[in-house]
Amino acid sequence: MINLLPKEQKSEISVLRKLVLISIWEILIICFFVSLILIFLLVKVFIESEIKVNEILAKEKEKEISSNRALEEKIENFNLSLSQIYSFYQDQTIFSEILDQIFQKIPEGIYLTNLNISLQEKTLDVSLTGFSPSRELLLSFKENLEKDKKFSNIDFPLETWTKRENISFTVTFKIIR
Repeated sequence: MINLLPKEQKSEISVLRKLVLISIWEILIICFFVSLILIFLLVKVFIESEIKVNEILAKEKEKEISSNRALEEKIENFNLSLSQIYSFYQDQTIFSEILDQIFQKIPEGIYLTNLNISLQEKTLDVSLTGFSPSRELLLSFKENLEKDKKFSNIDFPLETWTKRENISFTVTFKIIR
């Protein structure tokens, strides 16, 4: 291709080309910086959203921890109540067990008509009134009571031993708890 343009026009075209090139480069640089700013804005928005999400999660964890603390306090109070109840019942006298111990000592044929139990600090004072068809059964009852170390101060009045049959008796003794 032959260029027949005068030098002035050639220089104008050259300057114009350079201006177009410079303007293209300027546009590219502006686009680059605009893109960079948009990327930074996007990163900023992303980081802010992550921070808010983490704050919400932290608040939820705090609520969970506080509810766990409240639950732990309830459990501790419950355990304390249970231990108090347990210690209360440990100090109690269970009369069904005491009656069972007494009735195990009574041989067949002896009938009780009255039973008194009074609670002392470490002992129980027991008074029994009953009927025995024979002195041998009554002696067997006395021996049964004397064999057990829980029973002490066993006292049958002397009138009890005067009859051989159809004996109305009274006995007092102590049971060590």
